[in-house]
Amino acid sequence: MEDKIIEGLAYALPALVTGGVAYFILSAFIKQDNNEKKFNALIQKKKESLPIKLQAYERMLLFCERINPTKLLVRVNPIGNKTEDYLQLLIASIEQEFEHNLVQQLYISDNSWKAVLTSKLAIIAKLRKVAESSETSKDLRENVLIDYSKEENPTEMVVTFLKQDVKKLL
Repeated sequence: MEDKIIEGLAYALPALVTGGVAYFILSAFIKQDNNEKKFNALIQKKKESLPIKLQAYERMLLFCERINPTKLLVRVNPIGNKTEDYLQLLIASIEQEFEHNLVQQLYISDNSWKAVLTSKLAIIAKLRKVAESSETSKDLRENVLIDYSKEENPTEMVVTFLKQDVKKLL
């Protein structure tokens, strides 16, 4: 009887060891296959989202160019001679551009969005400040151009920041 038990163990033990080794090898293979599938899915997702993100960054760069005060003043001419009317027209133009590009915040980094928003607010604040010391809309234009020729434009800093973000994506 004891001989039969030992003989049964002699047959069963190698089978159990072989089965255990096969189980670990197969589970490692399945795990690696799952990781590979997840990686491929991630690559595919990035491939599909990259063009959308790049387009959002392009639009934000265009937004910065359009609200750049030196270019804004060339594009938006005063209706009359009143400083306040021209100031409101400039601010309305900036706000309209901003609202048009508001959804882009979904596709760009939070830091980039904050930089764009800060730039917009800085430009509006500067326009208001310059308007206080300007008597006519022509004076406002000249004073804004003089001010921005002396110091760095906030949009230029944001453009640099956005370009760095795009380089990280690529």
